[in-house]
Amino acid sequence: MDHDTVLALFDRRLRLEARPDSDSTRIERDGAVIRQVGAPHDWNGVLWSDLDEAGADAAIAAQIGHFTALGLDFEWKTYAHDRPADLGERLLAAGFTAEDEEAVMVADVHELPTDAVLPEGVRLRPVTDEAGLDLLIEAAESAFGTPKPALRQRLLDQLEQNSETVSMVVAMAGDRPVCSARMEFVPGTEFAGLWGGGTVPEWRGRGIYRALVAHRARQAAELGYRYLQVDASDQSRPILQRLGFARLTSTTPYLWGAASA
Repeated sequence: MDHDTVLALFDRRLRLEARPDSDSTRIERDGAVIRQVGAPHDWNGVLWSDLDEAGADAAIAAQIGHFTALGLDFEWKTYAHDRPADLGERLLAAGFTAEDEEAVMVADVHELPTDAVLPEGVRLRPVTDEAGLDLLIEAAESAFGTPKPALRQRLLDQLEQNSETVSMVVAMAGDRPVCSARMEFVPGTEFAGLWGGGTVPEWRGRGIYRALVAHRARQAAELGYRYLQVDASDQSRPILQRLGFARLTSTTPYLWGAASA
């Protein structure tokens, strides 16, 4: 994989040419800033910016003013190669709160394992309705330790409005959901994104996360997508590297509003 070529493709397809997540969101271009705006439960934030040192602070203030006027909290999703080089410091100075940095990992689906090997007694349940979504959220909340009501509503919107752009699955041990994962397709591009992948603590280390990556890689290949992309934590990054993912860049979310408190 040619790093510079794939990074340029990633920026163009997923950021510069971003499409709305759902029927309730829209993409707006404000000078050198591209943002998504929607309902309070949607993901609201800045997807792309290409700022210079002279205009960065004014652009940041403009985005704060725009989202605040709409009564929305929002995220400025930065990447290590964004300009200016001190963008993160400027966002902190403006009152944003930084979350943990994550590695943007990418792999060619044709170079990944696609055989989903699960522990004995564990099966995969596709999420196609609200009952399945409740199981997915239960697993995610147990894995990450935080309630996710806004995520539930966003995913319900996707199921009801754009079911062809998302694939969700829950690993079940008997009647208990022990791991959940989803894949979001970006039609017209080469990319599908892996999200979630959280395993409840007592089931970690048994290969379920790897199995769900393989399951989704097979789906992506069958649908004609070339690359899988993951925003990987320090916990999942080593697993992804062993599977064949390479680090493309890093990303740090900066939060404004109640979510940053």
